[in-house]
Amino acid sequence: MTVHYDDFSVEWLGYATARLEPEDGPVAYTDPGRYGVLDDYWARDGDLVVVTHDHHYDPEGIRSVAREDATLVIYEAVDPAGIDRDVESIESLADEYDVVRVDDEDRVDVATPAGEVAVWSVAAYNDPEGPNAGPDGSVTHPRGLGCGFLLGLGDRTVFWPGDSDALDGFAELDVSVFLANIGGGGIVSDRHASAELAEAMDPDLVVPIHYDTFEQLEADGEAFAGDVAARSIPVALDARSANQ
Repeated sequence: MTVHYDDFSVEWLGYATARLEPEDGPVAYTDPGRYGVLDDYWARDGDLVVVTHDHHYDPEGIRSVAREDATLVIYEAVDPAGIDRDVESIESLADEYDVVRVDDEDRVDVATPAGEVAVWSVAAYNDPEGPNAGPDGSVTHPRGLGCGFLLGLGDRTVFWPGDSDALDGFAELDVSVFLANIGGGGIVSDRHASAELAEAMDPDLVVPIHYDTFEQLEADGEAFAGDVAARSIPVALDARSANQ
């Protein structure tokens, strides 16, 4: 099921992968691949692909969504040499696509055949004193491991925080569509924290993703949707993907 918001569509393909498309505009994908979510997917229609951190770096997933002239915006700390999976280098992708590396305070304007996309990167992490920290302050996603992205697509802005807590600073962003990670599990914000962030952020639409992919990320999407709707914020579930 694709979520339609006026002339804008959002499709959650599983895990952290969402397909975003304004009417007659460029197509963008967030963190494509891993855990089999794109095994039967070969659209290759993406003008823009963003990768937030090592855990979501999947060259096969990228190739399944990116068109030949796509731009890949990849966080600067993504390092295949340090990933405990057999993945190819970013340099090999640069032979096929336009690859742009960003830190967590960048803006990149990406030109595509269907129009320009403004890409802002933002700091995204688990707070050592936050809900996903261990007793010693250790976290799965320390600051500097990854980032979040705010994408200007058509006349909408879409925020994907990546694997992060629901940080207070996110509420300051001007967001039309909030892709909320709700899986919790000690690695990302849970549905309660994301609902509170949605209320503070006040977007036009919330679509939960990044949950139910594996046991640690199990979450009640319908309960999240009910919580957000009770705060008078529009919310939609991609029910097909949530049940994958």
